Amino acid sequence: MEDQNIKDQIGKEFMKKTQYRYITQKSDQSLNYPQPQLQMEYDDNVQLIDLPRPEEIEVENFNLRDAIENRQSVRKYSDEPLSLMELAWLLWATQGVKEVVRDGYCTLRNVPSAGARHAFDTFLLVNDVEGLKPGIYRYLALEHKLMEYIIEDGIADAVVEAAYGQKMVKNDAVTFIWVADIYRMFWRYVERGYRYIHLDAGHVCQNLYLSAANVGAGVCAIAAFHDELFSQVLRIDGENHFVIYLAAVGKKKE
Repeated sequence: MEDQNIKDQIGKEFMKKTQYRYITQKSDQSLNYPQPQLQMEYDDNVQLIDLPRPEEIEVENFNLRDAIENRQSVRKYSDEPLSLMELAWLLWATQGVKEVVRDGYCTLRNVPSAGARHAFDTFLLVNDVEGLKPGIYRYLALEHKLMEYIIEDGIADAVVEAAYGQKMVKNDAVTFIWVADIYRMFWRYVERGYRYIHLDAGHVCQNLYLSAANVGAGVCAIAAFHDELFSQVLRIDGENHFVIYLAAVGKKKE
């Protein structure tokens, strides 16, 4: 007999109502509405930080089987910083744009995404990366560059608070913060798109785990965080743009 508490839960209702048989709304794509931009807007006058180009990135070769079989979450890190090249590798592996196709219709990247929608923008809490001031940055995937976003005293502590006190987000070299732009997915898939962004988040984070092996780093994915507080910290609206997933990254201890 089905437990009444489970039957009435919102999560179960979500899974039910995002079945295709309940989705009767036509997508904005089918109605020929303009598609959303491929990444969040930013001020054209802001100074961008160059990253090593993908073809210039040099990291240690690491056997894929070893990376898969030895994958584990790492919550404590050494004091060794990440280099800018190592960070560039992790960004390229998780959200790097290989090609913009059909006059900006979509991007082909190093991770799969439903309909090539790629509905994420990557924010970074930089704690210890060579050449970068501590603070929050945005990765501009189309340009393969970084943008200073919030460089303020106390921002790392604000991220810790939003992560329910998980201090590894401050004690690591860098914390990846993936923000969903839901309309990029909704434009094509309507309500079903809310399922797809969670699947896509898993693809992205797994690439981070595997690519970290090439630079001697460990990763810990984080799904426990205060949604509204994180939106305040990142200065996003929490509805059209919201945090979907985090991951702490730092060099492994010997």
